[in-house]
Amino acid sequence: MLSNKPKECPARLLAQARQHPRVTTAVINPINEISLASARMAQDQGLIEPILVGDIDTMRRQAEAMGWLLDHVRLVQAGDETEAARLGVALVSEGKAHSIMKGHVHTDILLRAVLGRAAGLRTDSRLSHVFYMTVPGSDQALCITDAVINVQPSVLDKLHIARNAIEFMHALGNPEPRVALLSGTEEVSKSMPSSQDAAELVKLAAMGALPGAVVEGPLAFDNAVSLEAAAIKGITGKVPGHADILLVPNLESGNFLFKQMVYFMGATAAGLVLGARVPIILTSRADPPEARLASCALASLYCAHRSAQTLVPVS
Repeated sequence: MLSNKPKECPARLLAQARQHPRVTTAVINPINEISLASARMAQDQGLIEPILVGDIDTMRRQAEAMGWLLDHVRLVQAGDETEAARLGVALVSEGKAHSIMKGHVHTDILLRAVLGRAAGLRTDSRLSHVFYMTVPGSDQALCITDAVINVQPSVLDKLHIARNAIEFMHALGNPEPRVALLSGTEEVSKSMPSSQDAAELVKLAAMGALPGAVVEGPLAFDNAVSLEAAAIKGITGKVPGHADILLVPNLESGNFLFKQMVYFMGATAAGLVLGARVPIILTSRADPPEARLASCALASLYCAHRSAQTLVPVS
């Protein structure tokens, strides 16, 4: 039942990202082979200009073992993962880096450094994660949020999650993404809180809280992705069968969903943490190289979008 399809980094995504300058990226504690290989691959593909923050002797030794000469790569000494996270975040605060990549560091340590008030990376938005899911042989993508950070989000949390995902899709060139608010039913039911949250979010969207998107729900998964299923059930709208973003009820459901796509469909799960001043490339030890490369491409496009937004003159 498990898929044996080879993973793919979407060629169109990679080509789109290469149209923009390399993003200077603070790589946090890349002291093992997999994190160094990820940084090297993204550099070789023209996506990032890495700054490696960790124990320099260890990084040099690991890089030498894999044949990577670090003569032209900036290295910043850090004694442990906590110091590496602090120094990497400081590089962003000082304007010396414009994205962050997770190396051999615990996620909670990295995000704690990002959220520290002294770092200056916090915004009015809540941090959330977006997965950009693609399957081999297809240019179509489906975004899943949030399957990594927000465990049991409230309606307000989901509002922030949706806003982050919508801006993310804008950065990828989709001016009006279709957002499906997932639940186990299409009817609002007191016994299913996610359906009530979806109804509340639809009301907020109608009041202008989620501009630049079409937001509908509650929708069961089949109706969000299948026109046929929606037609059989008599469900109409712009989102059923055409969803670009699946906003899941909680982390567990999102985690199950993206891993099912990875292991049963051979999907590539690339993604970013959004809501801070810069995108955070949050890779996992189990991620294949294709997913890591795709995540760097997403960061490149997101940074280019953010940069263009700041250059737009105020009328």
